[in-house]
This record gives sequence, structure tokens and C-alpha cells, in this order.
Amino acid sequence: MADEIWRRDEVSSPCVNICVVHPVERICAGCLRSVDEITMWAKLSEEERQTIMAELPERAPRLKKRRGGRASRVA
Repeated sequence: MADEIWRRDEVSSPCVNICVVHPVERICAGCLRSVDEITMWAKLSEEERQTIMAELPERAPRLKKRRGGRASRVA
């Protein structure tokens, strides 16, 4: 019975409180969700959230591309 009292149905979220949207990729640098996914997150079912969360690791390389900097000038 005590477990039922303390059980909470939290909304699953990959948020890490680094909320910066990449200007080109349009995904959050912290959680890798799109702006639309972030906006709709609370309204999605747990299954829909889990599906999106499973896809997030595949998005990480989109933010790893270098746009220049010293490494590209010193070649």
C-alpha cells in the first residue's frame, strides 16, 4: 500500500536543462528534440514519448559537425 501512495506518474523526458535550439538543425542541443516535439511533449502518450526518446541518439551527430575554426585553417 505504501508503494501506491508514493508512486507518481511522471512524464518521461530527456530534458537536461540545456535548452538551446541549433539554428540550422532546429533541434535542442541538450535533449536533441525538435521544437515541435518539445512543444507537444506533455500531450504525447507515453508510447509516443518512448518512440521519440529511442530516436534521439541518432540525432547527436547532426550537432557534431564543425563549421570551421582553427582546425580547418591549419591543414
